[in-house]
Amino acid sequence: MNMLDDEDDQSFHATRDGYSHLSDVEWDAVERMCSTMGIHAVSVMLEALNRDAQHATIAKFIQNELDAEREKVALLHQQGSQQAELLREQGAQQFELLRQQQAAAGGSMHSRRPETLKIDISKYRGSKKTPS
Repeated sequence: MNMLDDEDDQSFHATRDGYSHLSDVEWDAVERMCSTMGIHAVSVMLEALNRDAQHATIAKFIQNELDAEREKVALLHQQGSQQAELLREQGAQQFELLRQQQAAAGGSMHSRRPETLKIDISKYRGSKKTPS
């Protein structure tokens, strides 16, 4: 598979067979490097580095990708937490508003409670000889 085939530079043709010491995961990373850094830059890098340095450079590239993804996830988590808090606050406000509306509507729909009627009743003062 000629993956790093640059039309302007016919002197370099990277094939998977030419870098058989790289794992499939590393080769996938090399392809992503090409789309990120450009084919020419990757071809120069691969030619200039020995096998150990190639493995180390590719591993560092993969680690940088992972770190970037972790940052995205952390940011999304933070935004999600902020959105959840905002939704909780909005829900509490809407609940309070609804409660106030129901209290106001409840007062107008029901007739007012009658005021307490006070009756003046004198205490019973019967005789001590009350029939039993």
